[in-house]
Amino acid sequence: MENVAVLLLALAIDLAFGDPPNAFHPVAWLGRLIALVMRPALRSGKRRQFVYGLLVVSLVTVAAAAGVYFLLVNLYEVSIIAYVIAAALLLKASFSLRGLRSAAVSAKRLLSARKDDQARFELRVLVGRDTAGLDRSQMASAVVESVAENSCDSFIAPLFYFILFGVPGAVAYRVINTFDAMIGHHGEWEYPGKFAARLDDAANYIPARISALLLTFAAGVTRQNLAGAWRIMRRDHRLTESPNAGWTMGAVAGALGLTLEKVGYYRLGDAGAAPTEAAIDASLSLLNGQAIIWTGLCLILEVLRAAFT
Repeated sequence: MENVAVLLLALAIDLAFGDPPNAFHPVAWLGRLIALVMRPALRSGKRRQFVYGLLVVSLVTVAAAAGVYFLLVNLYEVSIIAYVIAAALLLKASFSLRGLRSAAVSAKRLLSARKDDQARFELRVLVGRDTAGLDRSQMASAVVESVAENSCDSFIAPLFYFILFGVPGAVAYRVINTFDAMIGHHGEWEYPGKFAARLDDAANYIPARISALLLTFAAGVTRQNLAGAWRIMRRDHRLTESPNAGWTMGAVAGALGLTLEKVGYYRLGDAGAAPTEAAIDASLSLLNGQAIIWTGLCLILEVLRAAFT
């Protein structure tokens, strides 16, 4: 039952305290490491850039997972209490439910106060697109899209890999996802980050679809449009460049009866209402419902594992 205690404590830490300052956050440390070790990749040709990225991503991911595994194995032999606390802190570092919600609420408050310039600045925490030219509806859409997509990256996927492989699995996922966030995009990092981007797509393949299904069920629980979520998710999930993001964003677009659009890239949903600040609140209700359902399922799986092993 140690994993049940680890999961409950990690969730309690997240809900009570959220994320620590960057100076004390392992993911921020990882980000600085990635910036340091990946910089030399840009000095070579495209093929070497790809190979360099493949080797660095693989080595850092394996080293992080192995380091966590051996740390926790040794702590388990010393003290169960020390093991649970350390494992919970490491698991918490792999997900950020409160952080995602807080960022969305902050952007929503700025939009409600009509502080559009500040809202555009705040949105840079949530989205990778250029926010300078976004109007109010496009900013609200960007927030809702981010809540939908990051419901997987920030919560569903880390716990999915925790259930499968324990804390080392959750940590490995967070390393992969952080590499993708930093270098897995077009531009100067396209070739050094190509392996990270493809590995992240693979790591999120199952969790993204679980996340979309949970958002669909959450639509029923929160009295949104469950049938619409299912229909738009199935119809529009192929419209995004990412093989995964369209599933969760499509589910939210259908559940809320919205058109979610990144101009020039995709347009999800029927010709529904333009997103507003109220849509952000509704998307957060879906996020809460999804998180409750997923937490319950994870706890049930861990209890069953303990009962039959």
